[in-house]
Amino acid sequence: MTGEKEITIEQFLDVHLKAAKVISAERIKDSRKLLKLVIDLGTEERTVVAGIAETYTPDEIQGKTIIVCTNLKPAKLMGVESRGMVLAAVVDDQAIMAVFDREVPPGAVVR
Repeated sequence: MTGEKEITIEQFLDVHLKAAKVISAERIKDSRKLLKLVIDLGTEERTVVAGIAETYTPDEIQGKTIIVCTNLKPAKLMGVESRGMVLAAVVDDQAIMAVFDREVPPGAVVR
């Protein structure tokens, strides 16, 4: 064990992860780390704010299918309401988004 807090499968199932297609992306004024993304979840579009601007340009991620946690409480970041969290690994202080290696429809459940 690596000292990480263990959770039950029931706790994990409380986290809703879905595939989301990035419809648009833009830098957030006065922030060097945050991008505002509009994502397609199959049944709805929503806005999420992600700390990936030091790794990706808006053009690089537009059209990508990413993984988003969709059941977090909304949070306001730099004046923009975020309704989800993009999954990413942190490598050398850079956020590297989790993406799919095959076509996945928006809204597909990730387990």
